[in-house]
Amino acid sequence: MGPRSGVVVSASLERVQLRELTVIKRSGRRVPFDRDKLMRSVQIALRKRPVESERVERMVNGIVRQLESMGESEIEAGLIGRLVMEGLKTLDDVAYVRFASVYRDFREAKDFESVLGELNADSE
Repeated sequence: MGPRSGVVVSASLERVQLRELTVIKRSGRRVPFDRDKLMRSVQIALRKRPVESERVERMVNGIVRQLESMGESEIEAGLIGRLVMEGLKTLDDVAYVRFASVYRDFREAKDFESVLGELNADSE
């Protein structure tokens, strides 16, 4: 099957992408949205964690659907990061903290204490 505009083949399923999305990085640079890169980031956070691949796939698909349904062709990277954090919080606390440490650029132990406090507050 040759390349066709607007069709993404992933995990042997065809999925129609509603529009081409562009990610605006913190630096202001614009790059095409890459679902595979999003999946790799999530998988890194979930490395060696007991989370079924189907749940991860559903979470990533949900994020992509949210982005596509926003009606915007340009999405800030920070929004994607926040959506990933929300999704990871429901999947696995350790993965959530791992991702948060990179996304929020943790530099000190107190940064971890802060995010752990958020998790504890949410679970109460």
